[in-house]
Amino acid sequence: MLQFITNTQSKTPVIEQIMGVIEGGCRWIQIRMKDASDEEIKKVVEAVKPKCIETGSFLLLNDRVELAKELNVGGVHLGKEDMPVSKARMILGPAAVIGVTANTFADVAAVSNLDIDYYGIGPYHHTTTKENLSPVLGIDGIRDLCYEMEKKEIEKPRVAVGGINIDDVLPLLEAGVNGIAVSSAIANADDIVKETKKFIDVLPHTSID
Repeated sequence: MLQFITNTQSKTPVIEQIMGVIEGGCRWIQIRMKDASDEEIKKVVEAVKPKCIETGSFLLLNDRVELAKELNVGGVHLGKEDMPVSKARMILGPAAVIGVTANTFADVAAVSNLDIDYYGIGPYHHTTTKENLSPVLGIDGIRDLCYEMEKKEIEKPRVAVGGINIDDVLPLLEAGVNGIAVSSAIANADDIVKETKKFIDVLPHTSID
């Protein structure tokens, strides 16, 4: 399972990033444009939505819950400082996908009884994509967190995030994650389509459902 997170620091515009990863086989895209206006994000969604519908690709917005509702996208990913899960679920309804960021088991436990669909576990490595980065977990931290979740029978999908490159994929899967979220490694590639295909080829084909 591959989630692509758009990258506003890339020389490739966000719309082109999304079109490229879809062509490369990625079907799960998180639009993350922290400093953009709602209108700028709306233009991106309007530009890529026909291609998403055509290919069965799934769009999430980072944080912008009301905008996700307005634009009728698949759901949202919420950071620890974003809107509470319960409020987002009330706004978006039961069908929307809601992912949450987790850096510690306390983060996981805090929302384990709420209606969420996956945990974004990280950061795995240091990344320049995100400001105010939580402590880097590394492979041992990811493994420990996955182990704690299994021990407590918290069965929501676990998606590793943060500075992930192609060589990290198999070790992360072995550590217990169900999927990965990638931004810079794909968005900054010379050939986004080709790089996306590389990630797809090493990942098992699974679903967040």
